[in-house]
Amino acid sequence: MRAEDATLWNDPAEAQKLMRERQGLEENITAIRGLSQALDDNVELIAMGEEEGDGGIVADAEAAIRSLAGEIRARQVATMLSGEADANDTYLEIHAGAGGTESQDWANMLLRMYTRWAERRGMKVEVLEMHDGEEAGIKSATILVKGDSAYGWLKTESGVHRLVRISPYDSNARRHTSFASVWVYPVVDESIEIAIPESDVRIDTYRSSGAGGQHVNTTDSAVRITHIPTGIAVACQAERSQHKNRAKAWEMLRSRLYEEELKRREAAANATEASKTDIGWGHQIRSYVLQPYQLVKDLRTGVESTSPSDVLDGDLDEFMEAALAHRIEGSSGEAVADIE
Repeated sequence: MRAEDATLWNDPAEAQKLMRERQGLEENITAIRGLSQALDDNVELIAMGEEEGDGGIVADAEAAIRSLAGEIRARQVATMLSGEADANDTYLEIHAGAGGTESQDWANMLLRMYTRWAERRGMKVEVLEMHDGEEAGIKSATILVKGDSAYGWLKTESGVHRLVRISPYDSNARRHTSFASVWVYPVVDESIEIAIPESDVRIDTYRSSGAGGQHVNTTDSAVRITHIPTGIAVACQAERSQHKNRAKAWEMLRSRLYEEELKRREAAANATEASKTDIGWGHQIRSYVLQPYQLVKDLRTGVESTSPSDVLDGDLDEFMEAALAHRIEGSSGEAVADIE
């Protein structure tokens, strides 16, 4: 047996991190062993019940196995949320596509959808930046989602989302197709060092828009930071103080650059599979059809729901779980056909 490292507690933060990892592994191993034993026991009960002609024993054991399936599924999801940054809080950006009021209203619907999803899971949501649409909806918004594995759950939501419906803004009641993009990137841990030379960024200040009172709306308190080498831009207007908004924007930029590095690693590890599919970052991932029929369909996994109202109210777990499994397995398959 390996001796304990005598220097382990010289760095208390690192030691606590290792102890949490150890505890998590021990809990998972114990749980998996328990599930395996329970499955074996119930299989034996079924065999015994069939030999003795006791249908009651067989029925009880089969019911127990069905119950175990739910627990196994939960463990599978937990395994899928074991990436480097999956446990972190996350930023989520929404941008309306071309189409004016229609797309801006759709972007606002997505903002509500993710907020409701987070609330269902007991997570907290902070609005960091928002630009209202000219007539309705929003042009863009950035929120911070705080909660257990927030990034792990939401990371597969990055991409283009499409809405098909009869427009409430069209007096002729015609069908419209609207697009909005979602981008998800993790809040970086303070222990992760990301050096950004100030010469590589451009910092702009401007007046905040939306709610916030006279002070917010009449001073240049909002801050936008653009990383010149990559073109990545982040903005924050949540605080009244320009200094606080600047600090938050720097945190967001560090997170975006970290997410870019994670993306590069994943692309390198899955280069072969990536060459077989058109589905990727920034591409259309899901269609939400409200008219002429009711259907939400994920274009990567084929998962469907015939209740768009539930999905838009935050019922997203089935889509997220399937996307996580698809991402981990790296399955290519044939591209799922688009729907009208």
